[in-house]
Amino acid sequence: MTAVDSAAAKATAASAEPLLRVEGLVKHFPVRGGVLNAVRGHVHAVNGVSLAVYRGEVVGVVGESGCGKSTLGKLVIRLIEPTRGTITYAGQEITGLGHADLMPFRRKMQIIFQDPFSSLNPRLTVAGLLKEAVRFHRVVPPGEVDAYVSGLIAKVGLRTEARGKFPHEFSGGQRQRIGIARALATNPEFIVADEPVSALDVSIQAQVLNLMTDLKTDLGLTILFISHDLKVVEHFCDRVLVMYLGFVVEELPCARLHERAMHPYTRALLGANPIDDPDDRRPLTILKGDVPSPLTPPKGCPFAGRCPQVIDRCRSEMPPLENKSDGQRVACWAV
Repeated sequence: MTAVDSAAAKATAASAEPLLRVEGLVKHFPVRGGVLNAVRGHVHAVNGVSLAVYRGEVVGVVGESGCGKSTLGKLVIRLIEPTRGTITYAGQEITGLGHADLMPFRRKMQIIFQDPFSSLNPRLTVAGLLKEAVRFHRVVPPGEVDAYVSGLIAKVGLRTEARGKFPHEFSGGQRQRIGIARALATNPEFIVADEPVSALDVSIQAQVLNLMTDLKTDLGLTILFISHDLKVVEHFCDRVLVMYLGFVVEELPCARLHERAMHPYTRALLGANPIDDPDDRRPLTILKGDVPSPLTPPKGCPFAGRCPQVIDRCRSEMPPLENKSDGQRVACWAV
Protein backbone atom coordinates (compact mmCIF):
# COMPACT_ATOMS: atom_id res chain seq x y z
CA MET A 1 0.00 0.00 0.00
CA THR A 2 1.39 3.42 -0.96
CA ALA A 3 1.45 6.40 1.39
CA VAL A 4 -1.42 7.94 -0.60
CA ASP A 5 -3.47 4.74 -0.34
CA SER A 6 -2.74 4.51 3.37
CA ALA A 7 -3.81 8.13 3.94
CA ALA A 8 -6.98 7.55 1.93
CA ALA A 9 -7.78 4.41 3.92
CA LYS A 10 -7.32 6.28 7.20
CA ALA A 11 -9.51 9.13 6.00
CA THR A 12 -12.23 6.66 5.01
CA ALA A 13 -12.00 4.91 8.38
CA ALA A 14 -12.22 8.23 10.21
CA SER A 15 -15.41 9.20 8.38
CA ALA A 16 -17.07 5.78 8.70
CA GLU A 17 -19.25 4.61 11.54
CA PRO A 18 -17.18 2.58 14.02
CA LEU A 19 -17.97 -1.11 14.39
CA LEU A 20 -17.75 -0.70 18.17
CA ARG A 21 -18.38 2.48 20.12
CA VAL A 22 -18.18 2.72 23.90
CA GLU A 23 -19.27 5.82 25.79
CA GLY A 24 -18.63 6.50 29.48
CA LEU A 25 -18.23 2.85 30.42
CA VAL A 26 -18.00 2.24 34.17
CA LYS A 27 -17.66 -0.97 36.17
CA HIS A 28 -17.62 -0.97 39.97
CA PHE A 29 -17.52 -4.36 41.70
CA PRO A 30 -19.18 -4.46 45.15
CA VAL A 31 -17.05 -5.64 48.07
CA ARG A 32 -19.11 -7.48 50.67
CA GLY A 33 -18.37 -8.51 54.24
CA GLY A 34 -19.63 -8.74 57.77
CA VAL A 35 -22.32 -10.93 59.30
CA LEU A 36 -25.02 -9.81 56.85
CA ASN A 37 -22.68 -9.81 53.84
CA ALA A 38 -23.45 -6.14 53.30
CA VAL A 39 -21.73 -4.01 50.65
CA ARG A 40 -18.76 -2.36 52.36
CA GLY A 41 -17.27 -0.62 49.32
CA HIS A 42 -16.64 -0.88 45.59
CA VAL A 43 -13.63 -1.74 43.45
CA HIS A 44 -13.45 0.95 40.75
CA ALA A 45 -12.25 -1.31 37.91
CA VAL A 46 -13.25 0.81 34.87
CA ASN A 47 -13.92 4.53 35.19
CA GLY A 48 -15.69 6.30 32.34
CA VAL A 49 -13.89 4.76 29.35
CA SER A 50 -14.91 5.93 25.87
CA LEU A 51 -13.45 4.44 22.68
CA ALA A 52 -14.21 3.65 19.06
CA VAL A 53 -12.97 0.70 17.02
CA TYR A 54 -13.37 0.78 13.23
CA ARG A 55 -13.74 -2.21 10.94
CA GLY A 56 -10.45 -3.91 10.13
CA GLU A 57 -8.55 -2.16 12.94
CA VAL A 58 -6.46 -3.71 15.68
CA VAL A 59 -6.71 -1.48 18.75
CA GLY A 60 -4.41 -2.24 21.66
CA VAL A 61 -5.19 -1.70 25.33
CA VAL A 62 -2.11 -1.61 27.54
CA GLY A 63 -1.34 -1.01 31.19
CA GLU A 64 -0.07 -2.60 34.38
CA SER A 65 -1.84 -5.52 36.04
CA GLY A 66 -5.03 -4.36 37.73
CA CYS A 67 -5.56 -1.30 35.50
CA GLY A 68 -8.92 -2.61 34.24
CA LYS A 69 -7.99 -3.63 30.70
CA SER A 70 -9.30 -7.23 30.93
CA THR A 71 -12.48 -6.00 32.62
CA LEU A 72 -12.94 -3.54 29.74
CA GLY A 73 -12.58 -6.36 27.21
CA LYS A 74 -15.25 -8.45 28.94
CA LEU A 75 -17.55 -5.44 29.26
CA VAL A 76 -17.56 -4.55 25.57
CA ILE A 77 -18.79 -8.03 24.58
CA ARG A 78 -21.24 -8.20 27.52
CA LEU A 79 -19.56 -11.06 29.36
CA ILE A 80 -20.02 -8.89 32.44
CA GLU A 81 -22.55 -6.12 32.91
CA PRO A 82 -21.48 -2.46 33.14
CA THR A 83 -22.40 -0.28 36.09
CA ARG A 84 -23.23 2.47 33.60
CA GLY A 85 -22.31 3.65 30.11
CA THR A 86 -23.30 2.53 26.62
CA ILE A 87 -21.96 -0.05 24.16
CA THR A 88 -22.93 0.28 20.50
CA TYR A 89 -22.10 -2.45 17.99
CA ALA A 90 -22.61 -1.94 14.24
CA GLY A 91 -24.87 1.02 14.95
CA GLN A 92 -27.09 -0.74 17.50
CA GLU A 93 -26.87 -0.17 21.23
CA ILE A 94 -26.47 -3.52 22.96
CA THR A 95 -26.03 -2.33 26.56
CA GLY A 96 -29.54 -3.16 27.70
CA LEU A 97 -30.33 -6.15 25.48
CA GLY A 98 -31.60 -9.31 27.15
CA HIS A 99 -30.26 -12.80 26.52
CA ALA A 100 -32.43 -13.60 23.51
CA ASP A 101 -31.85 -10.27 21.76
CA LEU A 102 -28.13 -10.46 22.44
CA MET A 103 -27.65 -13.89 20.84
CA PRO A 104 -27.07 -12.62 17.24
CA PHE A 105 -24.30 -10.37 18.61
CA ARG A 106 -22.76 -13.25 20.58
CA ARG A 107 -21.97 -14.91 17.28
CA LYS A 108 -20.36 -11.77 15.86
CA MET A 109 -18.24 -10.98 18.97
CA GLN A 110 -15.86 -13.54 20.44
CA ILE A 111 -12.98 -13.62 22.92
CA ILE A 112 -9.58 -15.31 23.11
CA PHE A 113 -8.66 -15.81 26.76
CA GLN A 114 -5.23 -15.41 28.32
CA ASP A 115 -5.03 -18.95 29.73
CA PRO A 116 -6.21 -21.50 27.16
CA PHE A 117 -5.85 -24.40 29.60
CA SER A 118 -8.43 -23.04 32.06
CA SER A 119 -10.77 -21.77 29.32
CA LEU A 120 -10.95 -25.06 27.38
CA ASN A 121 -13.23 -27.85 28.61
CA PRO A 122 -10.85 -30.70 29.61
CA ARG A 123 -13.58 -33.31 29.03
CA LEU A 124 -14.00 -32.48 25.34
CA THR A 125 -11.71 -33.24 22.42
CA VAL A 126 -10.69 -30.45 20.07
CA ALA A 127 -13.39 -31.53 17.63
CA GLY A 128 -15.92 -31.63 20.46
CA LEU A 129 -14.99 -28.12 21.62
CA LEU A 130 -15.40 -26.67 18.15
CA LYS A 131 -18.54 -28.62 17.25
CA GLU A 132 -20.24 -27.39 20.42
CA ALA A 133 -19.89 -23.74 19.32
CA VAL A 134 -20.70 -24.43 15.66
CA ARG A 135 -23.88 -26.37 16.46
CA PHE A 136 -25.10 -23.99 19.16
CA HIS A 137 -24.87 -20.97 16.86
CA ARG A 138 -25.96 -22.95 13.76
CA VAL A 139 -23.02 -21.64 11.79
CA VAL A 140 -23.34 -24.30 9.06
CA PRO A 141 -25.93 -27.02 8.26
CA PRO A 142 -25.56 -30.21 10.37
CA GLY A 143 -24.12 -32.20 7.48
CA GLU A 144 -21.27 -29.70 7.03
CA VAL A 145 -20.13 -29.47 10.66
CA ASP A 146 -17.30 -32.04 10.41
CA ALA A 147 -15.78 -30.44 7.33
CA TYR A 148 -16.12 -26.98 8.87
CA VAL A 149 -14.33 -28.10 12.06
CA SER A 150 -11.53 -29.69 10.03
CA GLY A 151 -11.12 -26.40 8.18
CA LEU A 152 -10.85 -24.49 11.48
CA ILE A 153 -8.16 -26.85 12.77
CA ALA A 154 -6.15 -26.44 9.57
CA LYS A 155 -6.66 -22.67 9.60
CA VAL A 156 -4.88 -22.28 12.94
CA GLY A 157 -1.96 -24.49 11.87
CA LEU A 158 -2.77 -27.74 13.68
CA ARG A 159 -2.63 -31.20 12.16
CA THR A 160 -5.72 -33.24 11.35
CA GLU A 161 -5.04 -35.73 14.16
CA ALA A 162 -5.58 -32.92 16.69
CA ARG A 163 -9.33 -33.49 16.24
CA GLY A 164 -9.42 -36.45 18.62
CA LYS A 165 -7.04 -35.16 21.29
CA PHE A 166 -7.84 -33.44 24.59
CA PRO A 167 -6.47 -30.02 25.69
CA HIS A 168 -3.97 -31.50 28.17
CA GLU A 169 -2.22 -33.34 25.31
CA PHE A 170 -1.03 -30.08 23.72
CA SER A 171 1.68 -27.52 24.48
CA GLY A 172 0.79 -24.00 25.60
CA GLY A 173 1.17 -22.57 22.09
CA GLN A 174 -0.94 -25.34 20.58
CA ARG A 175 -3.64 -24.81 23.21
CA GLN A 176 -3.74 -21.13 22.35
CA ARG A 177 -4.23 -22.08 18.69
CA ILE A 178 -7.20 -24.18 19.80
CA GLY A 179 -8.52 -21.16 21.71
CA ILE A 180 -8.20 -19.08 18.55
CA ALA A 181 -9.99 -21.77 16.53
CA ARG A 182 -12.84 -21.78 19.04
CA ALA A 183 -13.13 -17.99 18.81
CA LEU A 184 -13.27 -18.29 15.00
CA ALA A 185 -15.84 -21.12 15.09
CA THR A 186 -18.81 -18.74 14.94
CA ASN A 187 -17.33 -16.78 12.00
CA PRO A 188 -17.10 -13.53 14.04
CA GLU A 189 -16.39 -9.98 12.91
CA PHE A 190 -14.91 -8.70 16.18
CA ILE A 191 -12.55 -10.43 18.61
CA VAL A 192 -11.31 -9.42 22.04
CA ALA A 193 -7.85 -10.94 22.48
CA ASP A 194 -7.21 -10.85 26.23
CA GLU A 195 -3.44 -11.22 26.75
CA PRO A 196 -3.33 -14.08 24.19
CA VAL A 197 0.47 -14.46 24.20
CA SER A 198 1.50 -13.40 27.72
CA ALA A 199 1.71 -16.98 29.03
CA LEU A 200 3.84 -18.20 26.09
CA ASP A 201 7.57 -18.35 25.42
CA VAL A 202 8.92 -15.51 23.26
CA SER A 203 9.45 -17.71 20.18
CA ILE A 204 5.91 -19.11 20.50
CA GLN A 205 4.54 -15.59 21.02
CA ALA A 206 5.89 -14.62 17.59
CA GLN A 207 4.26 -17.66 15.95
CA VAL A 208 0.86 -16.93 17.51
CA LEU A 209 1.06 -13.21 16.63
CA ASN A 210 1.97 -14.07 13.03
CA LEU A 211 -1.01 -16.46 12.91
CA MET A 212 -3.33 -13.74 14.23
CA THR A 213 -1.96 -11.27 11.69
CA ASP A 214 -2.67 -13.70 8.85
CA LEU A 215 -6.16 -14.45 10.16
CA LYS A 216 -6.92 -10.76 10.58
CA THR A 217 -5.98 -10.13 6.94
CA ASP A 218 -7.65 -13.25 5.49
CA LEU A 219 -10.90 -12.96 7.46
CA GLY A 220 -11.17 -9.18 7.75
CA LEU A 221 -11.26 -9.31 11.55
CA THR A 222 -11.48 -6.34 13.89
CA ILE A 223 -9.55 -6.90 17.12
CA LEU A 224 -9.35 -5.32 20.56
CA PHE A 225 -5.92 -6.56 21.70
CA ILE A 226 -5.27 -6.45 25.45
CA SER A 227 -1.70 -6.70 26.71
CA HIS A 228 0.72 -5.50 29.37
CA ASP A 229 3.59 -5.61 26.84
CA LEU A 230 3.94 -2.34 24.95
CA LYS A 231 6.42 -3.86 22.50
CA VAL A 232 3.89 -6.51 21.43
CA VAL A 233 1.16 -3.87 21.09
CA GLU A 234 3.43 -1.60 19.07
CA HIS A 235 4.20 -4.46 16.67
CA PHE A 236 0.67 -5.81 16.26
CA CYS A 237 -1.77 -2.90 16.66
CA ASP A 238 -2.81 0.18 14.72
CA ARG A 239 -3.74 2.32 17.73
CA VAL A 240 -3.16 1.95 21.46
CA LEU A 241 -5.11 3.03 24.53
CA VAL A 242 -3.04 3.34 27.70
CA MET A 243 -4.96 2.61 30.91
CA TYR A 244 -4.11 3.44 34.50
CA LEU A 245 -6.34 2.59 37.48
CA GLY A 246 -9.41 2.16 35.28
CA PHE A 247 -8.92 5.38 33.27
CA VAL A 248 -7.67 5.85 29.71
CA VAL A 249 -4.81 8.33 30.09
CA GLU A 250 -3.65 8.39 26.45
CA GLU A 251 -4.62 7.16 22.98
CA LEU A 252 -2.38 7.43 19.93
CA PRO A 253 -1.31 5.62 16.72
CA CYS A 254 1.25 2.85 17.30
CA ALA A 255 3.34 3.98 14.32
CA ARG A 256 4.18 7.23 16.14
CA LEU A 257 4.28 5.84 19.67
CA HIS A 258 7.89 6.68 20.54
CA GLU A 259 7.96 10.14 19.00
CA ARG A 260 4.46 11.33 19.98
CA ALA A 261 3.74 9.82 23.40
CA MET A 262 2.94 12.70 25.75
CA HIS A 263 1.54 11.32 29.00
CA PRO A 264 4.22 10.71 31.68
CA TYR A 265 2.83 7.21 32.31
CA THR A 266 3.05 6.24 28.63
CA ARG A 267 6.62 7.53 28.47
CA ALA A 268 7.44 5.58 31.65
CA LEU A 269 6.10 2.39 30.06
CA LEU A 270 8.24 3.02 26.99
CA GLY A 271 11.25 3.69 29.18
CA ALA A 272 10.71 0.44 31.08
CA ASN A 273 10.94 -1.67 27.91
CA PRO A 274 14.22 -3.49 27.27
CA ILE A 275 16.32 -1.61 24.68
CA ASP A 276 16.96 -3.48 21.41
CA ASP A 277 20.43 -2.00 20.82
CA PRO A 278 23.00 -3.77 23.06
CA ASP A 279 25.31 -0.75 22.76
CA ASP A 280 22.67 1.60 24.16
CA ARG A 281 23.34 1.77 27.90
CA ARG A 282 20.47 4.06 28.89
CA PRO A 283 19.01 3.07 32.27
CA LEU A 284 15.49 1.66 32.28
CA THR A 285 12.72 3.82 33.76
CA ILE A 286 11.59 2.63 37.19
CA LEU A 287 8.47 4.29 38.58
CA LYS A 288 8.55 5.06 42.29
CA GLY A 289 5.59 4.63 44.60
CA ASP A 290 2.62 2.30 44.51
CA VAL A 291 -0.52 2.22 42.38
CA PRO A 292 -3.43 3.68 44.42
CA SER A 293 -6.07 1.28 45.67
CA PRO A 294 -9.08 0.90 43.32
CA LEU A 295 -11.19 0.71 46.50
CA THR A 296 -10.30 4.32 47.36
CA PRO A 297 -9.13 6.05 44.16
CA PRO A 298 -7.57 9.51 44.54
CA LYS A 299 -9.58 12.66 43.93
CA GLY A 300 -7.42 14.04 41.11
CA CYS A 301 -5.27 12.32 38.51
CA PRO A 302 -4.73 8.67 39.49
CA PHE A 303 -1.07 8.89 38.41
CA ALA A 304 -0.27 12.01 40.45
CA GLY A 305 1.40 10.11 43.30
CA ARG A 306 4.01 8.57 40.95
CA CYS A 307 4.32 11.26 38.27
CA PRO A 308 7.63 13.12 37.84
CA GLN A 309 5.77 16.12 36.31
CA VAL A 310 3.02 16.47 38.92
CA ILE A 311 1.62 19.93 39.65
CA ASP A 312 -0.82 21.03 42.37
CA ARG A 313 -3.84 20.83 40.05
CA CYS A 314 -3.14 17.14 39.39
CA ARG A 315 -3.90 16.26 43.02
CA SER A 316 -7.30 17.94 43.09
CA GLU A 317 -8.79 17.66 39.56
CA MET A 318 -9.04 14.72 37.19
CA PRO A 319 -7.79 15.89 33.77
CA PRO A 320 -10.17 15.22 30.85
CA LEU A 321 -9.11 13.07 27.90
CA GLU A 322 -8.57 15.79 25.29
CA ASN A 323 -7.72 15.71 21.58
CA LYS A 324 -4.14 16.89 21.06
CA SER A 325 -3.45 16.06 17.42
CA ASP A 326 -4.49 13.64 14.67
CA GLY A 327 -5.64 10.45 16.38
CA GLN A 328 -4.16 11.35 19.77
CA ARG A 329 -5.94 11.99 23.06
CA VAL A 330 -4.21 12.74 26.36
CA ALA A 331 -5.48 13.21 29.93
CA CYS A 332 -2.80 15.33 31.64
CA TRP A 333 -2.65 18.83 33.08
CA ALA A 334 1.13 19.02 32.61
CA VAL A 335 1.32 18.56 28.80
